[in-house]
Amino acid sequence: MIAIAVDDEVLMLGALAAAIEASPDIREVSKFSDCEEALEFTKNNFVDIAFLDINMRGMGGLALAEKIVAARPNCKIVFCTGYEEYAIPAFKLHASGYLMKPISAEDVQTEIDNIKGMRQKEKPLTVKCFGNFEVYAKNEKLVFKRLKSKELFAFLVDRNGAGMTAKQICATLFPDDTDDTKNAAYLRQLVLDLKNTLKTVGAENVLCHETPCYRIDTNLIKCDYITHLETGKPEFYGEYMTQYSWAEETCAMLQFKK
Repeated sequence: MIAIAVDDEVLMLGALAAAIEASPDIREVSKFSDCEEALEFTKNNFVDIAFLDINMRGMGGLALAEKIVAARPNCKIVFCTGYEEYAIPAFKLHASGYLMKPISAEDVQTEIDNIKGMRQKEKPLTVKCFGNFEVYAKNEKLVFKRLKSKELFAFLVDRNGAGMTAKQICATLFPDDTDDTKNAAYLRQLVLDLKNTLKTVGAENVLCHETPCYRIDTNLIKCDYITHLETGKPEFYGEYMTQYSWAEETCAMLQFKK
């Protein structure tokens, strides 16, 4: 997970960030003592979870949380405070957690474990990458209107949550076509088609458009490839997204990893 920590008291911010960094689930944490800087960062970068002090100068933690959720609907909010009276307005914002200061690494891990449990329940799609690429919703194969829309989704899954620009996507999906204007227009059609397809099964939040990049929220899918990278299971037997030639590079990486 990628996290931010926001507190306008420097010592408290350092302690909070240290508690967050102690979690094995946290890949990266960015610290901010200014609400506006934290908001700007969140608008321009993917964030899984935000730990926010409530009683801060400027807009304050509650207002900051509203703006973060507006910009990043999938970002989970954990409020951190020494004042119990803030609990009710915090939970009205559908906060994922509420920590009382002083905050320990154990407190932080408890909230992260709760969020992981919530996300397990939220996963609307199962994605199969080993062998042929297929997507399932409620055990039914998801039907894509266009094969290229399915390929777009496959490519973003292959990138494992990394943001890809339109130019990068077009270079992979249309390797023999050098008409950038035409390719960009076609990609916009594919993105719209993919969004509509995902919306039919309540999975529209899986596809994220964070200008200038597109990405998949890997927290919202169950995927053999991603699980294999994280845990070594399930076993990989040498076939990966076999219908796409661009997937051969990842296939080779998986074979080498064995």
